[in-house]
Amino acid sequence: MKFALPSFGAARAAAPVRTAPQRSRMMEYDQPLVWVVVLLMLFGMVMVYSASIALPDSPKYAAYKNWHFLIRQASFIAVSMIAGLLTFRVKIETWQKLAPYLFVGTLVLLVVVLVPGLGKGVNGAKRWVSFKIFNLQPSELMKLFVVLYAADYTVRKQQFMHKLTKGFMPMAVAVGIVGLLLLLEPDLGAFGVIVCIAMGILFLGGINGVWFGGIGAMLVGIFTMVIILSPWRRERIFAYLNPWVEENALGKAYQLSHSLIAFGRGELFGVGLGGSVEKLHYLPEAHTDFLLAVIGEELGFVGVLVVVILFYWIVKRAFEIGRQAIAIDQTFAGLTAKGIGIWIGVQAFINMGVNLGLLPTKGLTLPLMSYGGSGVLINCVGLAILLRIDYENRVLMRGGRV
Repeated sequence: MKFALPSFGAARAAAPVRTAPQRSRMMEYDQPLVWVVVLLMLFGMVMVYSASIALPDSPKYAAYKNWHFLIRQASFIAVSMIAGLLTFRVKIETWQKLAPYLFVGTLVLLVVVLVPGLGKGVNGAKRWVSFKIFNLQPSELMKLFVVLYAADYTVRKQQFMHKLTKGFMPMAVAVGIVGLLLLLEPDLGAFGVIVCIAMGILFLGGINGVWFGGIGAMLVGIFTMVIILSPWRRERIFAYLNPWVEENALGKAYQLSHSLIAFGRGELFGVGLGGSVEKLHYLPEAHTDFLLAVIGEELGFVGVLVVVILFYWIVKRAFEIGRQAIAIDQTFAGLTAKGIGIWIGVQAFINMGVNLGLLPTKGLTLPLMSYGGSGVLINCVGLAILLRIDYENRVLMRGGRV
């Protein structure tokens, strides 16, 4: 019997073809999120310049140049982006270990704000600690660190989350101390944001639904009592309910009435970039708390809608990243991501609501966009942590290690 040997060509054809390993097409980080954040900051910088360009005409800002706030805001953004890059390199595990210490350290800063000679006051409110070169607003730090602390607390106390005394009360005491210090500044707006963050994370972490509803009702009662017992807050609420009465329009509702006038002038497409009249010393704090009103006047409903959509996209993406982290058993990372989404979403909603007359006037800035170093810096650090969570999710889903 004869056996035919396969030819060299046939053997070569039968051999398995080896291909080079293909690189995963999954991006290393969430590029669309980065671009949306950068776009909001740059858009905000342009609008801050437009809203503040006429301020040097008033005696209060007579020593400033027309571009003073533009240069400072650009500097804030540059420093914030560098801080964001450095933050991105820190592992989420490290943030979890540091969370209690960061929370306590910021509590100390909130106390320092109230010490005569150390805290700096503006318009009757002491909210800043002056470091000569820059002013730090501890309440902005607390918004981020309460996210980390609440997420870490929920993970540590997971087995007690359905109990009132061991699950909810320790966190309630911590937030209550923060609230007391903020009310002494006073800064009811920041306290409201922090309460929403803490309650939101506890709810997502599995707190008993009945307790959550009861505690929510109690908080509403506390906020109501704070307003009733504070004459100037009560006057502001009444002015908000009827801003067009002459006494209110020239008094407590002055900002609100001029903000509504700005939106009315803007109509659908606005009067054009730089064409705002309300920013010409009619609308106070146009470059900070009421930046959206200037956007509404100059760019109209379309400009405001773009801002709303961009913030909605960031919040939606934060919850998607958080849901993904929890799905791969990264509970702290998941709750932190959702907490950052709650923080950005609630603060943006309150600021927009105030500008549009849907909520009483509060001193809250528009995240990433309004003028201010502390706000932009902490926003960037918080969103860098969100990007890091997404990055670690991608590494873990590939089977890698962070």
